[in-house]
Amino acid sequence: MHPFSSVAVGSCATGTREPGQGRKAAALSGTPGVPQTAWPPLSRTGAAAPGPNVACMENPDPTVGPADEDHQADHDLMGVALAEAALAATAGEVPVGAVVAVGGRIVARRHNEREATGDPTAHAEVLALRDAATALGTWRLDDAVLVVTLEPCPMCAGAAWAARIGRLVWGAPNPEAGAVGSLYNLGSDPRLNHEYPATGGIRAGDCAGLLTSFFARHR
Repeated sequence: MHPFSSVAVGSCATGTREPGQGRKAAALSGTPGVPQTAWPPLSRTGAAAPGPNVACMENPDPTVGPADEDHQADHDLMGVALAEAALAATAGEVPVGAVVAVGGRIVARRHNEREATGDPTAHAEVLALRDAATALGTWRLDDAVLVVTLEPCPMCAGAAWAARIGRLVWGAPNPEAGAVGSLYNLGSDPRLNHEYPATGGIRAGDCAGLLTSFFARHR
């Protein structure tokens, strides 16, 4: 069972399980005749990868995760992301909001806009990263923190990797498509040329509540 109060919906969830998910499970199962996927993945040197670099703040371990002041900053930034998510819900979008901050200063804040734009890539994280790069005049966001109300999907976790994000913070887990701890961990894969630490579960109940209430009204 997932350590957080999970919701089976997300910014890229369909509500139904796709056929490929069965093949993925089989690839991790040890079933004879099925090509197997190693987990944890091996690094480029062949060494076993370390465990996922995700601090779970709903059940915090005092030996891991950010300092107390950073945790409070994450909590405050998540409040802004939640406000963005609420705007998305009002507009009929899946309520996911994202914020990019540098040194505690917000440089970008966005929410999902897939319905409004007809753009399948218009997730809150991608839009916020684009705006942050424009505001800072560089695509490298290694001094920035990305805060998002829902654990990013593979596309958005990959966008954070491409931006060389310094740290990622997410609220509710995404058991259907999460790529920063739930299904994959693109932020902590030694085969990639950049890794970033992540903190999960910040205001998870508030973030999940927006999603469950939205889908209760729309499904």
